[in-house]
Amino acid sequence: MARSDLLISLAKAGTTGDQLQFRKTLEAIVAEERAKKHEVLANQLDSLLYVNGSPRPADYRNGSTSGVQDLCVELMPQRSLADLFLPDIVLAACQELVEEHARREVLRSHNLSPRHRALLVGPPGNGKTTLAEALAHALMVPLFVARYDGLIGSYLGETTVRLRKLFDFVRTRSCVLFFDEFDTLGKERGDIHETGEIKRVVSSLLLQIDDLPSHVVVVTATNHPELLDRAVWRRFQLRLSLPAPTKVQVAKFLESAGARMRLEFGMSPRTMADRLEGLSFAELEEFTTDIARRYVLTLPDANLKRIVRERLDQWQHRSQPAQT
Repeated sequence: MARSDLLISLAKAGTTGDQLQFRKTLEAIVAEERAKKHEVLANQLDSLLYVNGSPRPADYRNGSTSGVQDLCVELMPQRSLADLFLPDIVLAACQELVEEHARREVLRSHNLSPRHRALLVGPPGNGKTTLAEALAHALMVPLFVARYDGLIGSYLGETTVRLRKLFDFVRTRSCVLFFDEFDTLGKERGDIHETGEIKRVVSSLLLQIDDLPSHVVVVTATNHPELLDRAVWRRFQLRLSLPAPTKVQVAKFLESAGARMRLEFGMSPRTMADRLEGLSFAELEEFTTDIARRYVLTLPDANLKRIVRERLDQWQHRSQPAQT
């Protein structure tokens, strides 16, 4: 059975004739029933949302993504917040978000809703996509990643229609919807070099985000915040910065990677961090994997300390800009 606060909200909407509140409450109930694997009930309630409009396509039902497989890809989250090396302020904000959703009944009893829109900003390779995955893991919901190759169309109005189709799909699912490189869609509408079509896409996108229920957590990421429309910033309750790792974070990452891979690098993480400062987390992951790969291929005579020194020299040279 649906939670008491949702039933009360549904009854109030029915008695007052508040159609918007009725729809949002019913969407929340459908999402809950779908999460409980009560697919028959969820589909019956879902169909009531479209009694006076176009019906939801049949292939959206039973949790299937076949109707929007060109618009997004579903991933089952594997990594947790504990696996990441986040700034303290970012970790605290994410933990608060998770708590708000875990205790949403308490918030709703006071006419409050959990936050569900987050914008991640920072240079590439420093954990924006991984953080979206970790949030989905902490919330115990699937992660849907938007596919721009399927969303962006070449004909007038096509992108807007596809965006609406994607948002209609997620509305009745408890999930995290992730947009990487969000500046692709959320460009500044005042840019004189952009077409009217882009401006219409941005306006439609903002309206769709505003209208999403709180059980859909929208996470967006950008490497170029200066390109985002100013109205985009206001839509997001959490605006989190993920900078490149500090030397201390690099050392902690190397220590954790060594323990995970069961490798003794033969050099202290702090010494290695001195030479690897400036690399992103993605590059550090590649660096440690590179060492493990070479170590395995040179067994049983592997000299791990020599391998580490060789790779440090290669990566240090690789991270330096080319001379002209």
